[in-house]
Amino acid sequence: MTSYVIEGASVLGEEATRIVVTDGVIAGVGADVEAPREAERIDAEGLIALPGLVDLHTHLREPGQEDAETVYTGTRAAAAGGFTCVHAMANTTPVADNASVVEQVAHLGREAGFVDVRPVGAVSENLEGKHLAAMGAMAASDAKVRVFSDDGKCVWDPVLMRRALEYVRSFDGVVAQHAQDPRLTENAQMNESPLSGRLGLTGWPAVAEESIIARDLQLAQHVGSRLHVCHLSTAGSVDLVRWAKKRGINVTAEVTPHHLYFTEDQASSYDPRFKVNPPLRRREDVDAVREGLVDGTIDIVATDHAPHPLEAKDCEWQVGAFGMTGLETALPVVIETMVGTGRMSWADVARVMSHAPARIGRVATQGRPLAAGEPANICLVDATTRREVTLTNQRSRSTNTPWVGRELPGQVVYTFYAGKLTVRGGEVVEGDHRG
Repeated sequence: MTSYVIEGASVLGEEATRIVVTDGVIAGVGADVEAPREAERIDAEGLIALPGLVDLHTHLREPGQEDAETVYTGTRAAAAGGFTCVHAMANTTPVADNASVVEQVAHLGREAGFVDVRPVGAVSENLEGKHLAAMGAMAASDAKVRVFSDDGKCVWDPVLMRRALEYVRSFDGVVAQHAQDPRLTENAQMNESPLSGRLGLTGWPAVAEESIIARDLQLAQHVGSRLHVCHLSTAGSVDLVRWAKKRGINVTAEVTPHHLYFTEDQASSYDPRFKVNPPLRRREDVDAVREGLVDGTIDIVATDHAPHPLEAKDCEWQVGAFGMTGLETALPVVIETMVGTGRMSWADVARVMSHAPARIGRVATQGRPLAAGEPANICLVDATTRREVTLTNQRSRSTNTPWVGRELPGQVVYTFYAGKLTVRGGEVVEGDHRG
């Protein structure tokens, strides 16, 4: 394996230093650390060094929906975005509700070799919300599943949710809930507000999210299990999670980049690229989730990368699919909304985009400090540059990004996954990255 000496990088925005990578491990960090004579030199002057990013919420679509994305194309996009680990959601075809499918997804991830792919197992069989999936078998499989979710669908039945929470406790798993009451969101198209009335689009009330979160917090406390709230989007949801943490309930929560940035006003364009589940909310909600991320109420940023084929988005708003791509724009959006505004430091970015998601997903080799003896999962970003998002500079197979035509800060220049370069000079390194 090639050795590298990374010169001049600023670790978490602190003083520039040297990082030496040997045999997939960080051999040392410091201005005086010696490097092997044969080590390749990486000029990282002016770049910020972060631990490799970890996404707890990615839709890779394979198996069954390869017209939208594959494990290869999705993880290639992830590497370009600075990620070294992604959790692949279960709503594939067939559903990842058994050991066979999750092992297939994990195998495809190893074959691609760009990032560590951790399959998410379904909570219920075929995402139907009637019977528990084979959660124990998935946890015991070679994929070692620890995150379970019916994302895209809410585990609406409180009895089934209670049983799932009880079951995952036995192997330190977590249920990641898509908090959306299906009866309160029938035919919903956007956030319920005066704007939805003016646009003639069926409203999606905040209480549809908040009522499920409130119920699940009580269930998690009752059974003493871990609960994770997916893509939290309202001020009321932030208040509920803040209340629960003060009471000692074992809950974590995530916010997406698009809920940190956009408001419901984007629906006025009737452009389905802005149609997402949960919907874009009010300015007050955006302010609340930003504050929740700062004070630790919200633990992580997760992309909810949701690619779709062209025909599912190049259509009228009402028939368009829900979802946006986001792996390549996640870090730039966090830089724009949180770092550039002075709300967060680079250490905070590492916490919410690497350390905490790895801890929640129980991925021991990811989200580690940039220190001697740690796995060499590293992202080097140029935070001084700004560039326009175009379809040609995105690597996802799908084109449903809402950021096209917008200028965002930050460019991932190098990504190291387990000591191997997957991105060099801003370009994805093609080839065999497997160990």
